[in-house]
Amino acid sequence: MIGWLRGLIIDREPPGRVVVDVNGVGYEVEISASNFVETESSLNPIGLLIHTIVREDAFLLYGFIHQNERALFKSLIKVNGVGPKLAMAILSSMTPDSFIQSIYAQDTAMLTRLPGVGKKTAERLLVEMKDRVLSLGGSGEVQTSVAPGLHPQGEAVRALEVLGYKHQAAMNAVKHVDTGQLSCETLIRLALQRLSK
Repeated sequence: MIGWLRGLIIDREPPGRVVVDVNGVGYEVEISASNFVETESSLNPIGLLIHTIVREDAFLLYGFIHQNERALFKSLIKVNGVGPKLAMAILSSMTPDSFIQSIYAQDTAMLTRLPGVGKKTAERLLVEMKDRVLSLGGSGEVQTSVAPGLHPQGEAVRALEVLGYKHQAAMNAVKHVDTGQLSCETLIRLALQRLSK
């Protein structure tokens, strides 16, 4: 199995696929749109973490610049009905952090905006990825980390801080979406949407 490639990109047609020259051998690698853009201006050798899929009719390489992207890809393709193509489409449309936040917030609407993700697939992602995101660097404490007695705005800010947002950024996002009559869960969801833009 191939787990890592380092070399020069010698071809990038069509978008989302690159050919990496490693000591005279060209490896065709599928990469996400964000990685494609990130490598576009690189004239130096690049390193890609690789996930290899071997089938009867194909030997497929999927490349990632960042470890968290490969980890999320591996988790996504274990979800029933999510193959490598859809997993790459998800990674092309949102960062791993944004995806994890959508799972924590149980945000079906955000997931259905992803290409190829309908309502049933979004619901399946929410159910099957809920426990898996813990191994991707999340704490899973969005819904349970709030302190009793705080008003919804304070609870939402605290939950966002648990997700890794700075206090000021979390406070600004919550204040921007707060109408004074929203529940903590709604504030978290709306603030996450604002922070992921």
